Amino acid sequence: MFGIRDIAIDLGTSSVLVYVKGKGVVLKEPSVVAINKNTNQVLAVGSEAKQMLGRTPGNIVAMRPLRGGVISDYDSTQKMLRYFIRKVAKYVHLSKPRIIVCIPTGITQVEQKAVLDASYDAGANKTYLMEEPIAAAIGAGIDISQPSGSMVIDIGGGTTDIAVISLGGAVVSDSIKIAGDKFDEAIIRYVRRKHNVLIGEKTAEDLKINICALYPSKEKQAMEICGRNLISGLPKVVSITSEELVEPLMEPANEIVEAIHSVLERTPPELSSDISEKGIVMTGGGALLEGIDRLIQERTGIPTCVAADPVSCVVLGAGKALENISVYAENALTDTSTSPAYIAYM
Repeated sequence: MFGIRDIAIDLGTSSVLVYVKGKGVVLKEPSVVAINKNTNQVLAVGSEAKQMLGRTPGNIVAMRPLRGGVISDYDSTQKMLRYFIRKVAKYVHLSKPRIIVCIPTGITQVEQKAVLDASYDAGANKTYLMEEPIAAAIGAGIDISQPSGSMVIDIGGGTTDIAVISLGGAVVSDSIKIAGDKFDEAIIRYVRRKHNVLIGEKTAEDLKINICALYPSKEKQAMEICGRNLISGLPKVVSITSEELVEPLMEPANEIVEAIHSVLERTPPELSSDISEKGIVMTGGGALLEGIDRLIQERTGIPTCVAADPVSCVVLGAGKALENISVYAENALTDTSTSPAYIAYM
């Protein structure tokens, strides 16, 4: 039987995850769109489009329409969202769904409006906005309704969101545009400077996933990559070790630690005591960078752990909010039907 089903979307810089009420996480795809510039036709979305990054002819552009956690290309984002919603609808009979969209902490009204426009244009009946660290905390199994402080660090592709949560809301929070993408950029710069070889985003990401660690093990890890020699212009294969990548990775890692310090400095004493006792929980794909939890623990003196399923925490938390909208509506969700951004859209 066709009808309305509620869905939650983690609209991330690197990937999009979709949760359907009663079904769980039904889709996880890269946030990439390939478009024919001559006809404005969408050629591929998600995993298929990601394979085209850096490999397209002049008339085709493969792009990531979200940068720094916000929409940088509205038309492409709207097409991507519509594609994913339709893809999900094939399996669960969606019709004008209510949607929860997870957003970084502190995005502007203009950025919120871009998310709303994309959501409604993609077929939403009603859209709620939910801050990513709050969704991540719920997804990590933290009871945010208690009068007790919990600290969550969500390191995504475009932003790192840090929040101290109590009684269902963020007491102190911050969002910085230092996350997975900045680690990739640091690797690209290092390989270019040290080896005179230019590599692409996908190669840098492969290095980060496969061998990068902020505290390398005694067993030497290395990976061969191929890029373009900047002197000869010819392809060149070089071997990169995990040890040599520590220095470039430490720069963005230190900026994340500084942001954490800033949030802790603004945290009320009673909540600081709670956090010191309960520890810090890390979520997001960036939390999988080996050693980053250890770095934060050493620099703050607070026990730090990575959630069980860090990549899915945000969408799982939004999914729990979907199952109990009445419970989370007061503090955790923003009903956009009364927001200035929604009124401007209408």
